[in-house]
Amino acid sequence: MTQPVMSVADIRKTFLDFFASKGHTVVASSPLVPGNDPTLMFTNSGMVQFKDVFLGTDKRSYVRAASVQACLRAGGKHNDLENVGYTARHHTFFEMMGNWSFCDYFKRESLKWAWELLTEVYKLPKERLLATVYAEDDEAFDIWTKEIGLPADRVIRIGDNKGGRYKSDNFWMMADTGPCGPCSEIFYDHGDHIPGGPPGSPDEDGDRFIEIWNNVFMQFNMDETGAVTPLPAPCVDTGMGLERLAAILQHVHSNYEIDLFDALIKAASRETGEKDLSNKSLRVIADHIRATAFLVSDGVIPSNEGRGYVQRRIVRRAIRHGYKLGKKTPFFHKLVADLVAVMGAAYPSLAAQEKRITEVLRVEEERFFETLATGMEILEEALKDGAKVLPGEVAFKLHDTYGFPLDLSADVCREAGVEVDSAGFAAAMEAQKAKGRAAGKFKMDKALDYTGAGNTFVGYDELKATAKVLALYVDGTPVAALKAGQSGVVVLDTTPFYAESGGQVGDQGVITSGSARFAVEDTQKIKSDVFGHHGSLSEGTLAVGDHVEAQVNTAVRAASMRNHSVTHLMHKALRLVLGDHVQQKGSLVDAEKTRFDFTHNAPMTDAQIREIEAIVNTEIIANAPTRARLMPIEDAKQTGAMMLFGEKYGDIVRVLDIGSTTELCGGTHVQRTGDIGFFSITSEGGVAAGVRRVEAVTGLVALDYVQGMEATLGGVAGTLRVTTGEVQGRVSSMLTQVRELEKELAAAKGKLASAQGDELLNSALLINGVKVLVARLPGADTKTLRDTMDKLKDKLKTAVIVLATAEGDKVQIAAGVTTDTTGKVKAGELANFVAAQVGGKGGGKPDMAMAGGTEPAKLGEALDSVVAWVTAKL
Repeated sequence: MTQPVMSVADIRKTFLDFFASKGHTVVASSPLVPGNDPTLMFTNSGMVQFKDVFLGTDKRSYVRAASVQACLRAGGKHNDLENVGYTARHHTFFEMMGNWSFCDYFKRESLKWAWELLTEVYKLPKERLLATVYAEDDEAFDIWTKEIGLPADRVIRIGDNKGGRYKSDNFWMMADTGPCGPCSEIFYDHGDHIPGGPPGSPDEDGDRFIEIWNNVFMQFNMDETGAVTPLPAPCVDTGMGLERLAAILQHVHSNYEIDLFDALIKAASRETGEKDLSNKSLRVIADHIRATAFLVSDGVIPSNEGRGYVQRRIVRRAIRHGYKLGKKTPFFHKLVADLVAVMGAAYPSLAAQEKRITEVLRVEEERFFETLATGMEILEEALKDGAKVLPGEVAFKLHDTYGFPLDLSADVCREAGVEVDSAGFAAAMEAQKAKGRAAGKFKMDKALDYTGAGNTFVGYDELKATAKVLALYVDGTPVAALKAGQSGVVVLDTTPFYAESGGQVGDQGVITSGSARFAVEDTQKIKSDVFGHHGSLSEGTLAVGDHVEAQVNTAVRAASMRNHSVTHLMHKALRLVLGDHVQQKGSLVDAEKTRFDFTHNAPMTDAQIREIEAIVNTEIIANAPTRARLMPIEDAKQTGAMMLFGEKYGDIVRVLDIGSTTELCGGTHVQRTGDIGFFSITSEGGVAAGVRRVEAVTGLVALDYVQGMEATLGGVAGTLRVTTGEVQGRVSSMLTQVRELEKELAAAKGKLASAQGDELLNSALLINGVKVLVARLPGADTKTLRDTMDKLKDKLKTAVIVLATAEGDKVQIAAGVTTDTTGKVKAGELANFVAAQVGGKGGGKPDMAMAGGTEPAKLGEALDSVVAWVTAKL
C-alpha cells in the first residue's frame, strides 16, 4: 500500500519534532554568510554554526541540537552551479536537516535514531536502504549489522579511495582543515529500473542508489599538514538533504518534482510563458530564486566582488535562462512572492523582507537587461558557422563590458557543444589588471622591507611621546639618515600616531630632535605592529638611533575622533530606521567628514534622514562616557558586540561601548558622546546596486555646514524679496509659472512646426517615386525637429526627409524614412552620413534617427549632398 504523500513542510516539521522528543534543542537556521569561519564563503552544511563547539572553543547551553539549515554551494570548494538544472538533484540552495551531539551520545544512538526515523516515522521500506562505513570503522559496521540488523551485504566499507590518507567518501571534512572524522552514509535504492550501481562500485554515479543521510562522527581535527589529532570531545554531526528525502516520500525521482519545486516551476512558467514544465530552464529559474532571495535576506547584495559576485552570477544565470525562453523583460523578481508563500513560514526573516528582496532583485535584473540583448548577439555571432571554441578575448569582453560572468558564457556554450577558451579569458583578465596596477597611484613605489622589532602604540591615551628612531626610508630604500628637504618614512619604537585602519585615516603631526623637524603627513601600517610615519624633513638631520619627540596634531586627531565615534552611532541609527538588513560595506573617516557605505536598496527619504539625525544627536546630548575594553573574541561575542562579516579578528579584540551601541573597533574615539558636538548628514546616494553612501559632519565642520546653508537660504530670500520662511512658497509659485510658460512655448513651437512643415511640402523633390525633402529649420530644438518630421511624413506619404538646425557650435540632425521606403533607405545610415560631415555621429531606427555635430559651418554643404546619396540608394 502506497504511503500518503508528505509535504516538504511536513517533512521538515516531523524531523524537528522527532529529535525534540529525543532531548534535542531545536536551533534556528544560521545565515548563509558564516559568522565564525573565514575559510568559508557560504554556509555549506548544518554544522558550520557549531564549528567552534567541535573545536572546544565554545560551549552551548545544550549538548544535543537539531536544525534545518539553509545551505548554499555556488562558490569556493563546494560549487554545484554548473550542474543545476541539468541533473535531478543538484541545487545552489538546499536545506540540510541535521542533529548534533556535543560530547553526549555518539555512534550507537546516532545510527539507531536515524534508522528509527526513516523506517518507523517516515515509513521507508527497510529493504530499500543500505549503508556505507569507513573501512576502518568496525564499531559503526557492528552497530549496523549486529544491533540494527541490517544485513552485512548491505553495509559497504569504503576506504581511502581519493588518492591519499583520509581521502575517502566516508571520511568527512568541512574544509581543507578543521573538524573531521569517519562517517556512515545511508542510501535509498530507487529500484533496478534505474541505471546505476551501489556505492563503491564502478557504476556508483548512476541514479539508482541515492545518498539521503550522512552521519559524521567528529573525532579529529586536521591541520595544514594533513595530520589529525583527537578533538577534546567527540561529537556527532549528521545531515540529510530535505529535497532528496522529499522526492522519495512524494514518490518522484527528481528533486524538481517535489511540491516545493512544483510551485516555483509553475510560477516561473507563469512569468516566462513557457508551458512545458519539464523545461530545464524553468528548473534553473526555480532553483536560483531560492538562492538569490535567501542571500539578499542575509545581506548579500549583487556586486563585482566576493560573495556579491557569486550572487550576481546566480541572478544573471537565471535571467539568461528566462531570456532563452523568450522573456525579454524583467520577470525574475516577481517570483519572490511565490517563494515566500512556500517557505516564509519556516523562515520568518524571508517573509519579513519580501519587499526589500524583490526590490534588490528587480534593480539587478533591470541593470542586466540593459546589456543582455547586445551581449547575446555578440555571443551568438562568435558561435556561428560551426565554431568549436569561444575565444577568450570574446568571453572577457562579455564579462567586462556586458556583465556576463564567465560561467554564464560557459552555460550558453555548453548548450551549443562549444568550449570556452578559459586560458585566454584569464590572460585578458590579467592584462587588464596589469594596466590597472600600472595606472594606479600608491603612496610608495614598493613595499618597505622592514624586519626589525614592532613599535608600541600609546596613541589611545597619549598624543605626545618620547621615542627612538628604528629605521628610515627614502623612496622605499633604507637609509642611515634623512637630510633637510628629503621626503621619507620614519619608524619609531614608540608612537602616539594612529596608523590608517578600520576606515580611519592616519594621524598627522611632527617628529622633532634637536634642530631636526619632520612633518608627518600620514601614518600607515608597514606590518600589523609596525607604523610608518610618512612625511618630509624641513630642518636639520634625522638619523637612525636618534631620540625624538613625536607629537600628534591634536586638532586634526580630535576632529577625526569625532567623526569616527559618530559613525558607530549613525550605524546603529541606520539599522533602527531602515532595518536590520543594514550592514557596513566600507567607511572613510578623516578630520572633515565621515563617509559610510551600507546595504540598502532604496534612497533614504528626507524624513528618514531627519529621524537618523535626531537619534544620533539625542545620543550626543546624553553625553554618555565611552568605554574601550580588550577581551577574548569569544567573550566579545557574549557581549553582543556587532561584528562585520568578512572582517578578520584576532583572539583578543577591542570592544567599544559608545552611546547605546557596542561594536568591535580599534580606532580612536571621544571620551564622551557630548564631545562630538553636533551631527548633520550632508549627502546620501547610491554607489552600487543595493549599496548606499552617507556623508556626514560633526563639531565645527557641522556648524560651518549649517551656517553655509543658512547663508545660501538667506541669499535666495533676498533675491526673491521674501523672508526665509516664505522661500519655499515663493519658489513653488515660480515653478508653477515656469511650467505654464513651458506649455505655452511648446504649443507655440508645435504651431511653428506645423507651419514650417506646410511651407516645406512644396520643396520636396520626386526621385524614382519617392519624395526627398532636405531643409534647415533655424531656432528649432530636438522636439520641434521630431514633431515637424512626423507631420511631413504623414503628408508626404512616401518620403525620405532630412531636417537640421544649428545654434552656436552645435548641430542637430533628424532623418526620417516612411515605412514603405526603409527597405532601400535606412534613416540611421542617412543620419550618420550627414553627421560625419559636420564632426559628429548618430543613429536610430530604420524609420527615424537623430544625430549631432560640432561644425555648423559645414552644415550647408552636408545637406546639399543628401539628394545624391539618396538617389544612389533608390
